[in-house]
Amino acid sequence: MTASRMRISSSLTVEGSHGSFGSRRWMELLAAIGTEQSIAAAAREVGLSYKAAWDAVDAMNNLSDAPLVERLVGGKGGGGTRLTPDGERLVATYRAVEAENARFIEQLNTRIANASHDLNLIGRFAVLTSARNQLSGRVTRIATGAVNDEVELELSGGGRIVAIITHESLERMGLTVGGHAIALIKAPSVIVATNLDGVRLSARNQLAGNVIRVVPGAVNTEVVIALAGGNSIAAIITNTSARHLGLAEGAPATVLFKASSVILAVTP
Repeated sequence: MTASRMRISSSLTVEGSHGSFGSRRWMELLAAIGTEQSIAAAAREVGLSYKAAWDAVDAMNNLSDAPLVERLVGGKGGGGTRLTPDGERLVATYRAVEAENARFIEQLNTRIANASHDLNLIGRFAVLTSARNQLSGRVTRIATGAVNDEVELELSGGGRIVAIITHESLERMGLTVGGHAIALIKAPSVIVATNLDGVRLSARNQLAGNVIRVVPGAVNTEVVIALAGGNSIAAIITNTSARHLGLAEGAPATVLFKASSVILAVTP
């Protein structure tokens, strides 16, 4: 049997100093938000659920140097959503290079007549992560220990996250002060608190913010908390805990998680 011919395809991304800004669908979502000024309408236009659209917006705001999307207060239905000037500029740049990218890919595909095996191998190198929270930051401090090292990241919004990783991992990733990394934190590892006055906790990471979304499920509730500078962190807690804490949109809250719960990643 003759193997089918493989083709190169490209999902155009725009990169900044902190890495890439998502996939084609993310960029199409940004463009739709710019047109519709409604997250619900934009989600329908690009074929995403309302929750998936908000998750994508949170991720893009976390990974960018400055927020790309902002929420509007007031108006019919309680407000809307619109692009920031940085978001508008990013969409304009994306549209300007999209056509050139498509022409380049067509030219490239004419030169891969017998490359199917190698292309299949390259495809195996793609890595996906299940971590709900992905935040880009700059390494501001590294404390070296006998086995483990402590790495502190300053997020684009100004907050700081501390991670504990092995010295071997630090060297393998080439982390240095001034470099950039992405912090991955699973949502179930995040604790939510609403009143810490006088309370001392062992959790190394404590970031204050305001609740922007509460999504109840059958057993657990997803809580998304906005941090300073446009970053956000999602937590998965029990429905009982959500009710006990009285969590609602706009309420102040603090997210807490151990330094050992933070996984660091770097891009090539």
